[in-house]
Amino acid sequence: MDYDKLFQTIVNAATLGSTYALIALGYTIVYGILKLLNFAHGDVFMVGAYVGFGILTLFGGALDPSISIWLVLILMTIAAMVACAVLGVVIERFAYRPLRSAPRIAPLISALGVSFFLSYSVQLLFGAQQRTYDSFNWDGGKLFEPAITIGSFTISWLRVITIVASIVLMLALWYLVSRTRTGKAMRATSIDLDAAAMMGIDIDKVIRFAFVLAGALAGAAGVLFALRTYLVPSMGFTPGLFAFTAAVIGGIGSIPGAMLGGILLGTVEALTVTYVTEWIGIPVGLSNLVIFSLLIVFLLIRPQGILGRPDIKKV
Repeated sequence: MDYDKLFQTIVNAATLGSTYALIALGYTIVYGILKLLNFAHGDVFMVGAYVGFGILTLFGGALDPSISIWLVLILMTIAAMVACAVLGVVIERFAYRPLRSAPRIAPLISALGVSFFLSYSVQLLFGAQQRTYDSFNWDGGKLFEPAITIGSFTISWLRVITIVASIVLMLALWYLVSRTRTGKAMRATSIDLDAAAMMGIDIDKVIRFAFVLAGALAGAAGVLFALRTYLVPSMGFTPGLFAFTAAVIGGIGSIPGAMLGGILLGTVEALTVTYVTEWIGIPVGLSNLVIFSLLIVFLLIRPQGILGRPDIKKV
């Protein structure tokens, strides 16, 4: 067995899975409280990537930054999180709040409209051409140099940064939701919105904070994802769809479920790309078929997901 190839696949799975998990958490936070599928979330992720690109350009770009490129990376991530958190609040206020009492299909259509609005707005402002962070030039290419070496196997700084940053953000979210007063209010609201309001919880504030968290996580994921790929206005579609799939498989509405679903989906994609396509000689796009086939299987066999709970039907 080629152990180097196997270990590299595991690292690829962790990198992809942690990114999908960050985006999936945004879907599951909003759905857990509002029972709303925020299909604009993938485009919020895209906006975060472009905000990071703007900060990188502001400080001179990857080839000749005016400050340390590692400090620029931190500023890029923070700026993307803040910008996407604000964007999440704006979307909630103007696209979803007026439709809170409308039929369920209305906010879903509104979400699709916001998705198209964000995608085409970015295209009008910045054009449709591909852009990159030029991360292979950072500090002489250090981002792609080995950070961890085990025998002949290495893990680059890029993958270490992506995995560690994702884990830190997920742990911070878990602590906030499970150990703080605001988190308790969010959990109460997700169980019964009307009962939470009668107990004195400010529902609007809780929902607004949920969109802040979802947007911030999407912004961070956008920067981490764009470090190893390119930017186009449509870049949020596929990762957003994969992250939604991860949220459904893990149990949409469940924070641990979103994390588990993201890691599972990243593992499936990495294994499919590395091994299955090689065995049967079909292009890499086969991973999409496998992932969505897995989604169909879960919807048929366990629609509530791995860690989700079935809806309680009152009679």
